Amino acid sequence: DFQNKTRVASGVGTNAAPGFYLEIGVIHPCFVDPWRSHRPPGPGGGWRLLPHDRQVSAQVHTAAMRLRLAGAVLLSAVIEARSSAAVHVADSTLGGVPTRVFEPSGGSRPKRGVIYFHGGGWALGSGRMRSYDLLCRKMAEDLDAVVMSVDYRLAPEAVFPDQYHDALAASRAFLSAQVLQRYGVDPQRLCVSGDSAGGNLAAAVAQEVQNKHIRDLGSLCPPALIYPVLQALDFHTPSYQQNQAVPILYRPVMARFWLQYLGADSSLEPLLLANNHSSLDQPGISAEARSRLDWTGLLPAERRKHFRPLVRETGSAGVVGRVPGLTDVRAAPLLAERGVLGRTPKAYVMTCEFDVLRDDGLMYGRRLQDAGVPVTSDHYEDGFHGCMVFQKVGEPAAAEELRH
Repeated sequence: DFQNKTRVASGVGTNAAPGFYLEIGVIHPCFVDPWRSHRPPGPGGGWRLLPHDRQVSAQVHTAAMRLRLAGAVLLSAVIEARSSAAVHVADSTLGGVPTRVFEPSGGSRPKRGVIYFHGGGWALGSGRMRSYDLLCRKMAEDLDAVVMSVDYRLAPEAVFPDQYHDALAASRAFLSAQVLQRYGVDPQRLCVSGDSAGGNLAAAVAQEVQNKHIRDLGSLCPPALIYPVLQALDFHTPSYQQNQAVPILYRPVMARFWLQYLGADSSLEPLLLANNHSSLDQPGISAEARSRLDWTGLLPAERRKHFRPLVRETGSAGVVGRVPGLTDVRAAPLLAERGVLGRTPKAYVMTCEFDVLRDDGLMYGRRLQDAGVPVTSDHYEDGFHGCMVFQKVGEPAAAEELRH
């Protein structure tokens, strides 16, 4: 029962099951409701997120001083691998990349398999963070799935395509017949998943796996994308305009993340924010590529609202030539050709209303559907970017909620 359908949810958690999932049984709702108050009536209502934003700012102070990215992502404490009666947890290396593997102790074999990439703008975070450790632990326990959480290299020390190569190398290793057999994973019950920048890597890896046939056996590996970032050519989509000043992820912060990831000079930030880098006189951007992120045709009317596209006739010459990653589908999976997308076996996309990246996910889902791919999507009307990491893991009520 994996049909093209979109569910609109009004709660991030309790009453909005399934949260995020693949209906083939790979993904399960594994995060709790971090925000029970009424959603803000619009971008100006973002004050309701300020407590979370202050929490973020405090926890990324060191990174903020170094990267100027305060308020972008939750940097919880990194914790040791600790096994429980239900889940065996071990740090390992697969494909030369550090990973944390979660194996359920009970259940039967073969098991499901999940490859997970954490978020953090390709610059922050870790699969060993408390929040991601909990998320992957619950997936392993509740789904009877072996979950591999990947610790890819981070910017600014590593830049594109390093993160992509790490994600692909770890995935290649996990998807090999030898490793699947070692962990007792069913090659027919696999998915690749991630949130935010991790969703970007998951989409890029899924495209590569499907089109290069790097699987040793079994079916293809469907993506489950959680508020993914998928393009850097248009910073004036309706969601970028509506949510540009809404915590947790501000529009300028996302531009900085992109520039760091692509190894570009930070002085280009104003050009990106003004869409000067994607003006019509840029020879490196074809009309076909522009059509793949034309939100006037890809977004439904209720998301386009009153917003207008910003397409400049002339801009800053040579930006795409200096930053070729802007149009590289490995960095911007939304730009993939229809034929590439059409090889996706099925997909899941989760988006949140109060998120600058909302339209990236919505457009990707639409393009997959147009290519004939069965897509299930969840849109959270009161959701915000990063909501998954604000889990009150120490409270009994939250722990109980995670079980449902």
